[in-house]
Amino acid sequence: MSFRPGGYGGEDIWVCRRQSPEDSWGPAVNLGPKVNTSACESGISISADGLELYFGDKSVIGNPTRPGGHGGGDIWVTQRANRDDEWAVPVNLGPTINSSSIETYANISADGLSLYFSSGDIFVATRATKDDDWGTPVNVGIPPNTSSWEGFPYISADGRVLFFYSNRSGGYGGMDIYMSMRPTVSDAWGPAVNLGPKINTQYYDIAPGLSADGCTFHFTQNDATGWSGNFKIYRTTISPVVDLNGDGIVDATDMCIVVDHWGENYTLCDVGPTPLGDGVVDVQDLIVLAEHLFEEFPPVESVEVDEDDDGGQVELELGQILVVTLESNPSTGYRWEQAENQESILEQLGEAEFKSSETSDPPTVGAGS
Repeated sequence: MSFRPGGYGGEDIWVCRRQSPEDSWGPAVNLGPKVNTSACESGISISADGLELYFGDKSVIGNPTRPGGHGGGDIWVTQRANRDDEWAVPVNLGPTINSSSIETYANISADGLSLYFSSGDIFVATRATKDDDWGTPVNVGIPPNTSSWEGFPYISADGRVLFFYSNRSGGYGGMDIYMSMRPTVSDAWGPAVNLGPKINTQYYDIAPGLSADGCTFHFTQNDATGWSGNFKIYRTTISPVVDLNGDGIVDATDMCIVVDHWGENYTLCDVGPTPLGDGVVDVQDLIVLAEHLFEEFPPVESVEVDEDDDGGQVELELGQILVVTLESNPSTGYRWEQAENQESILEQLGEAEFKSSETSDPPTVGAGS
């Protein structure tokens, strides 16, 4: 979607093409008057087979919605028989999906059977086959939804990771990108995690997207407050974290950590077949570690606190480990607690690991991340 000159009056849909993933993108081409109008066409999602294109008509800059809708913003779809055909005239998804409220930012799953979208909260509608109508939308629940706005949902190819933006408290700017995970597509969504300051800024960071192999992440970012300024598309790579114990090298110790959690949904060790894992620690994770065996990495930075910090708050950056020194045996009942308004910053992954102090002093050390 772009406001650039040469369009049809509103936010239009454009397309760039390239010969292969290694080539540069070609020039942007407007999809033309069958799809674009003087109203708004934005928040697009194309099906994996390239035959369905979903979009919304809710404008962020005040352009009108398309005629024939149901409310403040609707979701539409245009189709084509094959990739070489032109797109057909868009069709409104109808009152099952659209309402008198705002429905926007649709995202179609890789199998074409789930449609995620935003109406303040994130909703999902499903269908049995691609030839069936969409069923009644269902709120995906809390988490990842909050009382704040959640928009631009993007579901990973395996259906286990949900990216979205939100203006909830605890972020870095006006709109931040978050992610929520679940072990399988039948499970509830886990807590939403802020992607951190490498992705999010003081401005608007929106429109997340993930490649099918889970290795390339796309998003849009502006350079001014609110919906003003210039929005540009960015991409970054995602690499698996393979130095599991943070000692600077991938070795047998890391392999043992994987084996210790075999068959579990343990995020630290779930690094294959894609960098975000598959919901279970198994041979796929050993394969990824084996590909990096004996590679050296910078040591993980630790943040150290002790009992003097009781009642305080600790903010960790992505990749840091929290080390807590305790003056008595942890079996007496120490607990990790997470402040509600800091859920986007600190999430404990698994149980805390307790080990004896390496000094002659009596304290024991608990290390968790």
